[in-house]
Amino acid sequence: MSDVVIRVENLCKEYRLGTISHGTLYRDIQSGWAKLRGTEDPNARIGAVNREQLNNTNDRFCALKDVSFDVRQGEIVGIIGRNGAGKSTLLKIISRVTAPTSGTIKIKGRVASLLEVGTGFHPELTGRENIFLNGAILGMHKGEIEQKFDEIVAFSEIDKFIDTPVKRYSSGMYVRLAFAVAAHLDPEILVVDEVLAVGDAQFQKKCMGKMGDVAKEGRTVVFVSHQMGSIAQLCKSAILLKEGRIIRKGLASDIIIQYINDMVGNSQGFKVALSGNKDIAIMKAEAINEDGNPVSLFTHTQPITIAITCRINKWIRGAEIRIFVRDSRRNVFTTDTEIVIDTNCKPEMVVAKAVIPGNFLRPEIYFLTLVTYIPNQLTIDLIQDALSIKIIDGGSKYAASEGVDYGCVFVDCAWTIEPASTNK
Repeated sequence: MSDVVIRVENLCKEYRLGTISHGTLYRDIQSGWAKLRGTEDPNARIGAVNREQLNNTNDRFCALKDVSFDVRQGEIVGIIGRNGAGKSTLLKIISRVTAPTSGTIKIKGRVASLLEVGTGFHPELTGRENIFLNGAILGMHKGEIEQKFDEIVAFSEIDKFIDTPVKRYSSGMYVRLAFAVAAHLDPEILVVDEVLAVGDAQFQKKCMGKMGDVAKEGRTVVFVSHQMGSIAQLCKSAILLKEGRIIRKGLASDIIIQYINDMVGNSQGFKVALSGNKDIAIMKAEAINEDGNPVSLFTHTQPITIAITCRINKWIRGAEIRIFVRDSRRNVFTTDTEIVIDTNCKPEMVVAKAVIPGNFLRPEIYFLTLVTYIPNQLTIDLIQDALSIKIIDGGSKYAASEGVDYGCVFVDCAWTIEPASTNK
């Protein structure tokens, strides 16, 4: 495998929908005996009237279909896709939590996984005992674990509760310790699911830095997240999954743009299905070019109109709408305005538009978070990373220096050049 540490070939994972057993010990023994003899299960699909119903494939669900890819040593690979795309199933197979239905997966090195909250720790054991248990599972000796113990506890910041059974931990405490254990017990491969979203913002930032350090040490990270900013910040390459299949592999920046475009569509914009019951609900958002078309790609010279459609279920005087704009490394700027109903609009629906001027944002991927709120009082609706836009260089004098960080905005400062005074 040379420097390839994960090789996945033609991987499929199929689940059978329906009951696990037949409800009685007698029928379960009947079915087991039939399977052992290779004969037809007399209890299969009880009540079916013909053979065609017995062979109905509608009771099977393919979570992964013909998935193939390689991950090399020291890479940080992002796995992107909507809910139900197969991301978590793929990580469970890589982590050996579940087995594939068909295909092969070859892994070189020890794997430490951080999947759903509650996975990997014994609830009755203390934090201290679970650290040693996980180290033993990874094949480490007691002495090796003891050398890492203080570092793990310090990173997790839960030293006061290290001798408390983890069943009494909050979800945030659990994730702190689980990540610290997974990242510090020297696995060759670190697998991290969306579980980090449970932690606070400061701890998430700390984890992102640690995953970067892990990769610099020559170890490999496979990272699943719905936060495109996190993927862009951490990963150089990414894999896009859709309905169990790989749609595209390549540079993370390109995969993110395709994912965002597929999610919002070039004409549909971003729609929120579950927020319509908020007092001032964000229903749709689009980035619009000079021709009035919703797009996600702009040159740095183009103005960008952000159009946000809100449903007013309850008018609240003094309510405002705000846009947070950030790139993969930092917050860039924030803009907001009071929500005032135009007499030409239907009272239950308004569209707020903000124009980002051309020659302002440097080439980069930007993520826009939207919020309706009452200043210093109440957040009404909040959509994290609602839009992603990519700015490309339209021919500036910095184009030849792509990749050099000159800051996050273009600023047209007022310059003067005049002879220096000769007076002493």
